[in-house]
Amino acid sequence: MSFRISLSGMNAATADLNVTSNNIANSNTTGFKQSRAEFGDVFPVSNYGLSRNAIGAGVKLSQVAQQFGQGNIEFTGKALDIAISGQGFFTLSNQGSMVYSRAGNFSPDRENYVVNPAGQRLQVFLPNPSGNGFDTGRLSDLRLANGDSPPRATGLVEVGTNLPTNATPPTVTPFNAADPDTYTHTTSLTVYDSLGAAHTQSMYFVKTANPNEWQVHVAVDGNAVGGPTTLQYTNTGALQTPANGQIALPAYATTNGSAPLNLTLDLAGSTQYGEKFSVSSLVQDGHATGRLTGVEVSAEGIVNARYTNGVSTPLGQLALTNFSNPGGLQPLGDNGWAETIDSGAARRGYAGSSELGQVQGGALEASNVDLTEQLVNMITAQRNFQANAQMIQTQDQVTQTVINIR
Repeated sequence: MSFRISLSGMNAATADLNVTSNNIANSNTTGFKQSRAEFGDVFPVSNYGLSRNAIGAGVKLSQVAQQFGQGNIEFTGKALDIAISGQGFFTLSNQGSMVYSRAGNFSPDRENYVVNPAGQRLQVFLPNPSGNGFDTGRLSDLRLANGDSPPRATGLVEVGTNLPTNATPPTVTPFNAADPDTYTHTTSLTVYDSLGAAHTQSMYFVKTANPNEWQVHVAVDGNAVGGPTTLQYTNTGALQTPANGQIALPAYATTNGSAPLNLTLDLAGSTQYGEKFSVSSLVQDGHATGRLTGVEVSAEGIVNARYTNGVSTPLGQLALTNFSNPGGLQPLGDNGWAETIDSGAARRGYAGSSELGQVQGGALEASNVDLTEQLVNMITAQRNFQANAQMIQTQDQVTQTVINIR
């Protein structure tokens, strides 16, 4: 009996050493979660229960429990390296089967799907067709954009200018864009047609003889678009006419086959103060064709594709998953776990919501193994093994003494 008790102790110490060895071996594995060997004592129990003078029958390995503590966040600068700070798991698809992981070392495959080193596809919530929010009721594989960003024709041009109160009407008339003596001030910006071609829109401000009154002439590529529009300011410098500050210009036909430009000039931000002409803002809502320059991941897990034209297109929002009992998950290898009855049902959401943590792009979560702690565990398990081996030696000596009794 004593031999079996000591043997169970040696087996337990060996299991503890094996768990510690596995933890140490994975101390540099991204997203690895250390394990802990948990033991239970053994008592021989009969149909009549356990007597008061029963002696234990040794020890057994109850379970190897995963320890889902937070690992250190290490910045890598790689766009598709993603770390979770807080609770939750990345949701991955392994040919339709759901896998959960804390390792965020992702990269695109040959079809531009974002996968982990095991080839499992990262799951996201796709943007709603309306462009407002994400469809959190449906999972989809994250796929990077592989084309150019289409152009967008300019529709609205917002102009913030200050016209000087001491300006005098031009001495030369009529207005001629080629003659600076026929206008008071001018400014210009670049606008785009439906094919992404750039055009220069110029605005010429002409002071009239009437108090606080100006005229604005608009030209695109040197061609006049509509006639002059009168701007009337109050005696406090605010724009009075047009009432909403917007001027709808006639359609301008380009020569490159694009759709006509339909521009609206918004001068609501213009003023008439002081003695100097200034331009505080020139904003238009169009852009040219753009090439993909990179991918960014926000703290809420929104994956954005960025283009050379300044456009940022959301590709999806990371689907994070949590469980009532993460310790009940089934390890699958490759830093992955599977849902079980013990873990509870998967609860999905997005980063920063409810009990789910934030995500950090360009970073990875390191292993949560503390080498110092593991080395101490190793020494403790080694001493346990030695003590149980000494017990076997002692029992052998006792048995030998009994055998040698004459």
